[in-house]
Amino acid sequence: MMTEKELVIDDMITDAMATPSPAKSMGDPGITPLSPTHVLNDSEENEPTRHPYVVVVAIDFGTTSSGYAYAFTKEPECIHTMRRWEGGDPGVSNQKTPTTILLSPDRKFHSFGYAARDFYHDLDPTESKQWLYLEKFKMKLHTTANLSIDTDLHAANGKKVKALDIFAYALAFFKEQALKELSDQAGADFDNADVRWVITVPAIWKMPAKQFMREASYKAGLASRDNPDQLIIALEPEAASIYCRKLRLHQMVDLGNKTSLNGYSPTENVGAGMTQGDRYVVVDCGGGTVDLTVHQIRMPEGHLKELYKASGGPYGSIGIDYEFEKLLCKIFGQDFIDQFKIKRPAAWVDLMIAFESRKRAAAPDRSNPLNINLPFSFIDYYKKFRGHSVEHALRKSNAEFVKWSSQGMLRMSPDAMNALFKPTIDHIIQHLTELFDRPEVTDIKFLFLVGGFAESPLLQQAVQNMLQGRSRIIIPHDVGLTILKGAVLFGLDPSIIKVRRSPLTYGVGVLNRFIEGKHPPEKMLVKEGTRWCTDVFDTFISTDQSVALGETVKRSYTPAKPSQQVIVIHVYCSEKESVSFITDPGVRKCGTLKLDVSGTESPAARREIQTLMHFGDTEIRAMAVDVATSRSVKASIDFLSQ
Repeated sequence: MMTEKELVIDDMITDAMATPSPAKSMGDPGITPLSPTHVLNDSEENEPTRHPYVVVVAIDFGTTSSGYAYAFTKEPECIHTMRRWEGGDPGVSNQKTPTTILLSPDRKFHSFGYAARDFYHDLDPTESKQWLYLEKFKMKLHTTANLSIDTDLHAANGKKVKALDIFAYALAFFKEQALKELSDQAGADFDNADVRWVITVPAIWKMPAKQFMREASYKAGLASRDNPDQLIIALEPEAASIYCRKLRLHQMVDLGNKTSLNGYSPTENVGAGMTQGDRYVVVDCGGGTVDLTVHQIRMPEGHLKELYKASGGPYGSIGIDYEFEKLLCKIFGQDFIDQFKIKRPAAWVDLMIAFESRKRAAAPDRSNPLNINLPFSFIDYYKKFRGHSVEHALRKSNAEFVKWSSQGMLRMSPDAMNALFKPTIDHIIQHLTELFDRPEVTDIKFLFLVGGFAESPLLQQAVQNMLQGRSRIIIPHDVGLTILKGAVLFGLDPSIIKVRRSPLTYGVGVLNRFIEGKHPPEKMLVKEGTRWCTDVFDTFISTDQSVALGETVKRSYTPAKPSQQVIVIHVYCSEKESVSFITDPGVRKCGTLKLDVSGTESPAARREIQTLMHFGDTEIRAMAVDVATSRSVKASIDFLSQ
């Protein structure tokens, strides 16, 4: 006779089914909780383990640009950013390289970054159609709803490639570059086993995208399934936050007060600012996404606590590129632009590079026009395509802010350029406004503006206008490298962020004793004379709930048959805080928890598999133990196989 708190995984459920239940049709086992649900905090789990790694290397794999940085564990204060790349751009100085990748016609990796772009650019147009060139592909992981290992990307020539291969090629490239630089420094070959890798991802990414990055890293040989801890996934704004609170005054600009440094001496940390209990917001404005995080400092150790779950959206600076593309379509016709991109892919890349450097010259007080070079093949191809000149198209398009200049350039008025920024900046400001209106987000002392897009004077001014002096706006120098440096610090001490907020509500479907009046009659299932309620959502953790590092959620499961080798439990999630049934609106199956119980036959009449799930990390992890034998059971949570 089972007690109320017991829960079995059962495959007999289907035999006695009177009414069809979604649990049955989804193939969900009926599970009934064996153990009271409670969250425990294992103190020994909080002890930072001394790692055997000699160096921590962080890779900032960005939408538009990427790079790496490292620090030796013996001198954690000294963060090295990678060597300069070959072939930088005019008007763009930084130590990152464009996130562009080139594969040869037989789909082998050829080059990455500036090298890929320049090589592709120098190919003959007939040849370049055979080569596979990809850029800005990271956003696909954010925008693909049912991301899987088989998700495809499209190269510039329209051909399909496996996303996993492209990400693995890119990570392998960084691995090779970093190990080469480390070997040169050490004067001997540097072993990958001595490296702890950190890869940064947006905080608003869902679990499948994080897991995808991990799978790609395994494929690239950074770490392996047998040694997953060699790789840490870091959240971009968290990394920025770790770096920002260590800033000294000479390393940043205070927007509200660009001249004096508020009377602090330049060696103090963010001003005598950062003290016990201070709350601050990090706004990470990248190429693809904008991420907002709210942190509070807990002294004396200076640990960080997240006050509200990460939010944001796809409002990065590539939104401005899309607006520019829309403008070109308006002037020259969508049909022409689509054709031009496929027929002259290298010239299209050229045009976007020319736009990029003008985009960086946009500013609120600018009065003179911005000139964008049109590649010769654009002018030439347009004439062939339409039978009239580019100049003619500009004249008749009545795009009053965009003119033709006799030197073969598009001449944009500052207003026209600012209009391209507006939709993206409006999104960011709307999001910030909503965040600052939340009750959890009060008394914000600082707002840190980081990421490549944070350099934009138009964005800086918009944020200033919105905040009206409510918080000090701080922009670190070398703002594009903030995340990279913070990610290295995080790799050296991942326990620095002590409390996070869960972005979603997670749970599983279970069977509970049917209670008249409480449970809907259509959910009732009678089995061996006992009435059960199906599809009950057993909540592991709720959205925006605080989770401390090392905190675990404990559940016990038992196999339906003694011979069962694998227990598979579907994990469901929802944006809503309280969920009653897995059939509620907004609840979706988001992953599977797999317990491999083979080879752990036990004398106990009913085997109990105790499962511990960690939600306090940047990724969700599971461990399991066979209670009777105390042997560990292989447990994994998979978010990629839908």
